[in-house]
Amino acid sequence: MIYKLDPLGDPRWQTLVDRHPNASVFHTTGWLEAIRRTYGYKPVVFTTSSPTLELKAGLLFCRVRSWLTGPRMVSLPFSDRCEPLCDPGEFEALVSYLQSALDHQDWKYLEIRLVDGYFSQGAEAAGFRVKDRHLLHRVNLRSSLADLLRSFHKDSVQRRVRRAEQAGLVERVGRSERLLKDFYGLCLLTRQRQHLPPQPYKWFHNVVQCMGDNMDIRTAYKNDVPIASILTLRYRGVVYYKYGCSDARFNNLGATPFLLWRAICEASSHGATEFDLGRTEVSNAGLISFKNKWAREPQALTYWKFPASSADSFERGWKVKLLKEVFSLMPNRLLTATGRLLYPHIG
Repeated sequence: MIYKLDPLGDPRWQTLVDRHPNASVFHTTGWLEAIRRTYGYKPVVFTTSSPTLELKAGLLFCRVRSWLTGPRMVSLPFSDRCEPLCDPGEFEALVSYLQSALDHQDWKYLEIRLVDGYFSQGAEAAGFRVKDRHLLHRVNLRSSLADLLRSFHKDSVQRRVRRAEQAGLVERVGRSERLLKDFYGLCLLTRQRQHLPPQPYKWFHNVVQCMGDNMDIRTAYKNDVPIASILTLRYRGVVYYKYGCSDARFNNLGATPFLLWRAICEASSHGATEFDLGRTEVSNAGLISFKNKWAREPQALTYWKFPASSADSFERGWKVKLLKEVFSLMPNRLLTATGRLLYPHIG
């Protein structure tokens, strides 16, 4: 028997997340609430556990309802990954149930985001096909800070951190309104430089409100001018680098490596065992090269879709290329407005 529950209303969900070895910050109720408040997506967990018993397993999704991109079930929107909190046998049963439910629901497809391993093998065996491929870079923090710094690339990390320190950059950390506004101003600059619509401001505001002490904004200032900023999340022994942005005029000062190193130092000092640098599309050679300077052996991270057609990748490729060409022609104000309209449909 398969059951459904609301993870934001059933306290058993966060209890399961807190004890399950596969859980990440993306499973937490704070992250789910930020998604719900911003985009209106309703989270749902499918489980083999009866409502009257302890919750021992769960597969988390959000219902994405969009007139533009179609209704679907995604595990999990705006999240790097979302591992099943169950064993392989339960995963097989839950996936089979959801595949059968497609015939009776208005969902176009199912999407699950998995680090390559036995769950990915199970998804492929169940008929899921690859939607997107990414790499996941993670830094092991069990070494001393001195050994960690020596393990990072000498030119791209070590020297740039020293350059930032010599330039007198000032780091401010927290969740204040000023830090959020300075972060978002840099986010707008970065997305405009990339010819991409920025995420809506209310998304970051809701992340601050819902994640509380489990997130930080770190911003580097030169003469009180914000020049780079990162947003990190925390859960159990892992710190997650989720967003980064900068003013390209000051790239020579090494502000972003400086902020990442400062975040790693603080994570290590508070007993964290891992610093997660997040996902990178396999086509983004520049970002992969940057992250390889910190973590040399990334893991494969695959997004699986059911049902999928052989034309999916081709169609997505030319659509993305066309959209980027359109975005590159937009004035900045229109690009920002486009982001507010578009992101609820991306999921």
